[in-house]
Amino acid sequence: MQKNQIYKCDICGNIVEVLHVGGGTLVCCGQNMTLQNEQTADSRTEKHVPVIEKTAGGYKVTVGSALHPMLDAHFIEWIELIADGKSLRQFLKPGDDPVAFFQTEAKTVSAREYCNVHGLWKG
Repeated sequence: MQKNQIYKCDICGNIVEVLHVGGGTLVCCGQNMTLQNEQTADSRTEKHVPVIEKTAGGYKVTVGSALHPMLDAHFIEWIELIADGKSLRQFLKPGDDPVAFFQTEAKTVSAREYCNVHGLWKG
């Protein structure tokens, strides 16, 4: 287990992020939670890899080169910018644009997003 890893319960859908690594395993609904691996290459029709763009005063993160659908059954739950080691996160809901704006002067950034159907993606 590593800091910032994302785990999901395959039964109830709970999602947790590791903030501090300790002993043991993550268990929910009586079974081990599943590690959500960060995917980086997209071969699907809808695009998942977060695209980072520098803006005046911060960064814009868009999910996919073609905007990801934001339907009740299929949407981006959150977008995260990791900026100089700090985590900034914006939660989304169906009907929102799959875009987030983050005000930061950080020099080193990466982004992650979580699709409720296709899991965790990093860009």
